[in-house]
Amino acid sequence: MAHAASRLTGLVEELFGAPLPLRVRAWDGSESGPPGTPVLVVRHRRALRRLLWQPDELGLVRGWVAGELDVEGDLYTALELLTCVVPDDGAPAGTSRKLSWPRALLDPGLRAAVRGLIGLAGPLPPPAPPAEEVRRRSGSSHTKRRDRQAISHHYDVGNAFYEKVLGPSMVYSCAYWEAGGTLEEAQRAKLDLVCRKLALRPGQRLLEVGCGWGSMAMHAAAEYGARVTGVTLSREQAAHARKRIADAGLTDLIDIRVQDYRDVDDGPYDAISSIGMAEHVGSVRYQEYAERLHRLLVPGGRLLNHQIARRPERDESAYQVDTFIDHYVFPDGELSPVGATVGALETAGFEVRDVESIREHYALTLRRWVANLEDGWLTAVRHSSPGRARVWRLYMAASALAFECNRIGVNQIMAVKTAPNGSSGLPLRTRTWTAD
Repeated sequence: MAHAASRLTGLVEELFGAPLPLRVRAWDGSESGPPGTPVLVVRHRRALRRLLWQPDELGLVRGWVAGELDVEGDLYTALELLTCVVPDDGAPAGTSRKLSWPRALLDPGLRAAVRGLIGLAGPLPPPAPPAEEVRRRSGSSHTKRRDRQAISHHYDVGNAFYEKVLGPSMVYSCAYWEAGGTLEEAQRAKLDLVCRKLALRPGQRLLEVGCGWGSMAMHAAAEYGARVTGVTLSREQAAHARKRIADAGLTDLIDIRVQDYRDVDDGPYDAISSIGMAEHVGSVRYQEYAERLHRLLVPGGRLLNHQIARRPERDESAYQVDTFIDHYVFPDGELSPVGATVGALETAGFEVRDVESIREHYALTLRRWVANLEDGWLTAVRHSSPGRARVWRLYMAASALAFECNRIGVNQIMAVKTAPNGSSGLPLRTRTWTAD
């Protein structure tokens, strides 16, 4: 086992057909790889066994969540460098190869590398997945019961944990940044942007689908005089939101419910906001989602749908949900291309009047959340678990890079339920473009 780092580096480079751009420190204290780069710390051989039994992103993440893998140095740089080693299937030929055990075992050269990796990892099977991994759900996806379980997995992990990550605003969606502003100022700007796009006025009824910890409801009520109904499937979110609303003296204007959006039947509403919720709906339910929101609006009512989008595949049938996100972050969550979302809204009867991409804003937001988590690491761990904190740090950092590299985006879609005479109620120009 002497010099495990150099043996591991050589085997990985042989398997992937590309040099490992990170320095590696193995469980025996040995190091190998280019100096001056972030260090991939392999604390235990169990991490290798996880990869041998699950040779993909999920195997790697299990080692990370369990604390068997770590990074010393800048995490963003490490993730960017690792992406070059394990590319997407569409990566240019000659960069590196996607690892596949069946193919590796058919190739005599790779077969020897796999045997070497087995020898280095040890013969025992890997331990069970970390406790933070969601248990396999039974039955069809996006039933009401299964959606409740998925939402609980992500959001019912402790309000104190989210307070440390999100900061005082308690807004868990993309902020809207001006130069030099704070996270709280950027989140307030986003909430105000939504209210202005919805043209809220005193006394109007606003339905907030996925109300989180109540920040949007409180802003709409306090600043615009709207009467707000907020729905969420998270009991912890609802309890926290109700307390904040009571403390602010807004209980007469805001009703927070633990309720599925499919069960809302007390329309019509003058406006609907859906901020960071539609990613949980699922492609099998999306048309139903759009049609239900359309029915809940008055003629001339507006919908603001704020949603993360992925890039379209040439063959959409080949799209696969990210295994890390599905097993550890957002169970059953799905991203759709923005064009598919616009199409579903139009099919439901909406007139889509404005689509604003705020992709770069989300990268800035995520980097602030990661900084909050790192600065308050011990507190965050105390309010959740070491594994949970490691999940959130990895997923937020990786997501920030995905937004920066244009692998995913986020859009605010403003749509109108036009009146029977075709009137939208909108001015001729809804916003003005500038060179900046």
